[in-house]
Amino acid sequence: MPFPIEDKLVIAVSSSALFDLSESDKVFREQGPAAYKQFQEEQLNTVLGTGVAFPFIRRFLAFNQHFPQETPVEVVLLSRNSTATGRRVFRSIAHYGLDISRAAFTGGASPFPYIPAFNASLFLSGNEEDVRSAVAAGSPAGLLLPGAVTDQQDDKELRIAFDFDGVLADDEAETVFKQEGLERFHEYEALHSEKEHNPGLLADLFRKLSKLQELEDRLRAKNPDYQRLLRTAIITARNAPAHERVITTLKSWGVEANETFFLGGMDKRRILNVLKPHIFFDDQLDHLKAKDLAMVHVPFGVANQTLLEISDPTFIHPSAPQSDLI
Repeated sequence: MPFPIEDKLVIAVSSSALFDLSESDKVFREQGPAAYKQFQEEQLNTVLGTGVAFPFIRRFLAFNQHFPQETPVEVVLLSRNSTATGRRVFRSIAHYGLDISRAAFTGGASPFPYIPAFNASLFLSGNEEDVRSAVAAGSPAGLLLPGAVTDQQDDKELRIAFDFDGVLADDEAETVFKQEGLERFHEYEALHSEKEHNPGLLADLFRKLSKLQELEDRLRAKNPDYQRLLRTAIITARNAPAHERVITTLKSWGVEANETFFLGGMDKRRILNVLKPHIFFDDQLDHLKAKDLAMVHVPFGVANQTLLEISDPTFIHPSAPQSDLI
């Protein structure tokens, strides 16, 4: 039987993350809401180009094709658009054959309060203000950074990579590092190596991805020729001996990654350029500089307290979409 939405892995995505809305947003910025509405009506049957998150979402939805009885995943559209201006987005969804049927159109208001209502384990948006508000409310959200991502059609695998501290786990250890330095961080983590971390904002997402892999394990047991879809990775700046607490935490949650990299401060791009994940989550912007991959900033915790866009609630990044645009 299909999973009820309470048991599904649900990702909420904005139209600006899924599609290229730069032309529409330019009309909104320069000419205002009335001109934007008219533009969308005139372009109703013009298919939108794909956005940075599109390759990730397309592969994610493929799980339902492989598990049609369970349909274990769902993507929900959360948009600042009205239903009238959002019609073009849904027609583009239909054009690309994406199985997305649920949506919230909030008519200009931020849609982040509806993340729990849809049981979403991730809200992925190009609107910084909405992501900041969601994170402040304790909801799992990430800011999709601009980039030029190529979707390799013959690449069926879905690769998802995570930083650990401030993303999968809370910022307890990172706070020690920021306030007391590297030596004290290693002392602290060695002392607490057998104590699991509290979950971070994306811990639920990681746990439910692990459940998808269990479905794949069962299918692989029945059909050895089945090619797995999902591959997960953790890419952390930690190294030994601080690696122990990562292992303790994942074991306590009953999950593990397919690949784990303890880099000891190495540039994460060294791994990202080989792994080529379809999406990578990190709480520090300095680690999100790969322009040809989908990079997601999770603006959580001590690592972000000095950033203007976090500390000043009135700040809106100049690249933040203004129209539908979440």
